Formats: sequence, structure tokens, C-alpha cells
Amino acid sequence: MSKTGTTRVTVKLGEPLPRGDTDWGRLKAMTDEEVTAAALSDPDAQPLTAEQLARMRRVPRLKWLRQRLGMTQVQFAEAFHLPITTLRDWEQHRSVPDAPARALLLAIERDPKAMRRLLAEPAA
Repeated sequence: MSKTGTTRVTVKLGEPLPRGDTDWGRLKAMTDEEVTAAALSDPDAQPLTAEQLARMRRVPRLKWLRQRLGMTQVQFAEAFHLPITTLRDWEQHRSVPDAPARALLLAIERDPKAMRRLLAEPAA
């Protein structure tokens, strides 16, 4: 892979991505065929084969949610009253959340601020 023109950027969790110097007007003016031809002409960015795609693992939705919130595993577990070991098992595909846990995770995904507030209040 060519390193010419490659820039490495380190972004901390929760920070916005840096803006590049892409000419979006030029890109929007291209047809789908032109975009596909330009992408295929890049030797460093060839499409994956079906076999390569089959070997890839998806990022667990829970991990995506946690990272979107900019939280570590410990922070997420503490904020939402989850055992850290259970959270790690879910993220590492060693187990899957049961129905009540999936409902909690869906509520967190839809309104994380409200869920943090509700779970921070003392039980009656």
C-alpha cells in the first residue's frame, strides 16, 4: 500500500472528526458510474471479495452505541447499572443480551440522557 499522501489523524472518543479538503461540489457533480470508475481505479482501495466479506465481523451494536456516547466500558456499565463483565461478554460475542437487557439497550439508544437521569434517581 502506498504511503504517499496518507495522513494519520488520531481522534479521541466523542470528538468530531476533522474536516478535510474534499471538493464536495465536484463529487456531487459526478454520475454514479464516474464515482464507481474512480473508486475502482484506486489500487489501494479495491472492493473486497465475497470470501473476505464473509470473514469480517460486525462491530456489535452495543459497542457502537457506547462509542457514540463517548463512554468507556466502565463508564457505560456504571451509568446504566450493568455488570462490567456482562457488558464485555456482549461486546466480545461471548453471550447475547436477553429480552429485558435488549429493551434497556434500545431505550438507552433512543434517549441516553433520559435513561441516565432515570437510573440516577434513587429507587422508591
